[in-house]
Amino acid sequence: MFEKRITKIEINELPLFKYEGKIVIAADERQIDKAIFEIEKYDLVGFDTESKPTFRKGQFNHVALVQIAIPDKVYLLRIHHVGITNSLKKFLLNDKIRKVGIALDDDIIALNKKRRFKPGGFIDLNKIAPSLGIENIGARNLSALLLNNRISKNQQVSNWENPILTSPQVKYAATDAWICLEIYNKLDYWGYV
Repeated sequence: MFEKRITKIEINELPLFKYEGKIVIAADERQIDKAIFEIEKYDLVGFDTESKPTFRKGQFNHVALVQIAIPDKVYLLRIHHVGITNSLKKFLLNDKIRKVGIALDDDIIALNKKRRFKPGGFIDLNKIAPSLGIENIGARNLSALLLNNRISKNQQVSNWENPILTSPQVKYAATDAWICLEIYNKLDYWGYV
């Protein structure tokens, strides 16, 4: 049904794929609470985080952005200044809402440095893929193998603490959460999850 491995050259030959739907940026506690209220209506969401990159060993930056995709919208929660609100913590604990992402262990560790919580309902595609015989993991590889499209990672090392996110940052961040939902839904359709 799908290939088990792919090369960088093969990925670069695929058409570019990005999220084109509605994006909501929530930057204060009230906006984040409103976003979480809507997100909690769903039992399956795409999930990702972004932090300002570090370029020196031992340097660490807290999570600046949490991205959550629902079927018709992606929320970008700017937690750099407000932290993990009570509503966001409740969402992260909720094991009835499946939060599908890639390399989630790193996201959970980083979020726990901002505010302690016991994660609930997280599903890591990087852990599912090898059990299906897939040799290349990560968002770019899984998107190529399972959706036959290429996603851009150009904004990955941009400054997620910027006072205003650029349009390319917004598109990149939304795509990263949405692509997780798309990959999971494809695997579910094929009966693999």
